[in-house]
Amino acid sequence: MKFSMKGEYGLRLAVNLARSYPTIKNTKDIAAEENISLKYLERLIGELRKKEIVKSFKGKDGGYILARNPKKISAGEVIEVMEGTFTSKCMDTHCVQVKKCPSSFVWIKLGEQIRKTLYGIKLSDLIK
Repeated sequence: MKFSMKGEYGLRLAVNLARSYPTIKNTKDIAAEENISLKYLERLIGELRKKEIVKSFKGKDGGYILARNPKKISAGEVIEVMEGTFTSKCMDTHCVQVKKCPSSFVWIKLGEQIRKTLYGIKLSDLIK
């Protein structure tokens, strides 16, 4: 299993905002601190804003802030915004083979454990 750079960078962005919570940060500072191109970071932060993980503020002192306390945002929540839902064909409720396929047990259990682990890690855990 491999997560993309989008997931890695999105989590780094969220952790950066968690470190400074509740201070508003601008994208230029975050991009420089995380060594992510400004253009790419703006796309990522836009996705997190649409899913209400971050809030934006306009104006001279504008920027971004986490929409909730870092103790209430999980790594799984951020990664799923970036990567999509953690599923396999076996976890798809439309799969007609799931009851007949003995290996489906492995993929279903693996998906459950990945979700449990990632949703059990809060952004606040990553800034200590």
